[in-house]
Amino acid sequence: MYRWAVLAVWLTLAGPMLLQAADEPAARPNIVLMMADDLGWADVAFHGGNAPTPHLDRLAREGLELTQHYVAPVCSPTRTGLMTGRCWSRFGVTTPQNTRALPWDTVTLPRALKSAGYDTCITGKWHLGSLPEWGPNHFGFDHSYGSLAGGVSPWNHRYKKGPYTRTWHRNEELLEEPGHVTDLIAAEAIRWIETRGEKPFFLYVPFTAVHLPIKEPEEWLERVPNGIAGDVPRHYAACVMHLDDAVGRILAALEKEGKRDDTLVVFTSDNGGSTVENNDLKYPDDNCPNGKLTGNNKPLRGQKGDLYEGGTRVPTIVRWPGHVKPGKVETPVQITDWMPTFGSLAGYRPDRDVKRDGIDITSLLFRHAKLPERPLYTVAPGWRGRSLRWGEWKLIDYGAGRASKMELFNLARDPGETENLVERQPGQVKALMAMLGKIAESDRDAMVEP
Repeated sequence: MYRWAVLAVWLTLAGPMLLQAADEPAARPNIVLMMADDLGWADVAFHGGNAPTPHLDRLAREGLELTQHYVAPVCSPTRTGLMTGRCWSRFGVTTPQNTRALPWDTVTLPRALKSAGYDTCITGKWHLGSLPEWGPNHFGFDHSYGSLAGGVSPWNHRYKKGPYTRTWHRNEELLEEPGHVTDLIAAEAIRWIETRGEKPFFLYVPFTAVHLPIKEPEEWLERVPNGIAGDVPRHYAACVMHLDDAVGRILAALEKEGKRDDTLVVFTSDNGGSTVENNDLKYPDDNCPNGKLTGNNKPLRGQKGDLYEGGTRVPTIVRWPGHVKPGKVETPVQITDWMPTFGSLAGYRPDRDVKRDGIDITSLLFRHAKLPERPLYTVAPGWRGRSLRWGEWKLIDYGAGRASKMELFNLARDPGETENLVERQPGQVKALMAMLGKIAESDRDAMVEP
């Protein structure tokens, strides 16, 4: 079994080179990546959610659903993986983080695309450095807007009480403006699309919906299905519907500007859904309703913060008419794959080794081609555990390599992670632990210097 561990590590390193030249289109696409915040697996109607999501449903019908798309268990780590193509643990980022997450010279996704001739914009939540001097304009974005910190209250746009509470900005200038956070983020994205010329562009729209605290406008509450009862459940459903409408407005703007067929669109979430208290008192009061959030990850086990599937496997759709082959694929992919994939489509060639963990998945998107078998490595918040996905197997190690602190699941037979096979599969555990240990050697190799 050990030879498989060696092969897996090699594929992690060689994968980008093996796939880099595959399926390159004649024209470079615009790229729009929309990311929900804490959206659960079954919060969307196309996964059986109780709130209607017609625009996302249509996107799923027209595009390709990645049914096994993995992210980090919480927000800042996922955003680190997206921006760098590397596992968040390489940067020591495992929890929501307000201090600067990335070294100044990091080759970020917007920097890579900018060097290839793209205009770049973020409108929404950054959370990789919550002061203006650590903001997205310093890491490759031409235009930035939204929350420098994490999720904000929906109407006063404040982050948690403390040094980062004033966070709403445009190009790192703090500002005050009226409106609901979902509408503001979408409106800025649409305005930016409307000002584009002939240059290709990268638009990153990290919404704060459905992150706490939520409080929806009355017009959205009135649209919630009557079968959903309770104050927070109705606000939560309205928040999902409002998010879906914002996605639809952005898609409509692309169509209106004649850019639909020239644009690769990705929709995903930063982690699984949450069931914590909505009206978190760490936030300045925005008169939000009291009660538990109703994030739904069924039939997956766990939620935001967990290494189980419910914490790390999220709804993900890709659409590029005439290029991305519609349908569904079950091949496991990870948030770190988007940087090499977008870079390949944009014609970007790195001038140095950026030590990517992700690979170029264009062959999967265009032809549903089988990708090389490879490990997907995940570190939990606060280094409380690590997991490794390899084929149908998933190992969770909660510390010190002891069998009593491990869980092993066969996801093909047991996607709900109900049966721990550690005692019955010692050989598989040994092989996966060897693989995990080798990959973990690169943790903290790109830390921000104090």
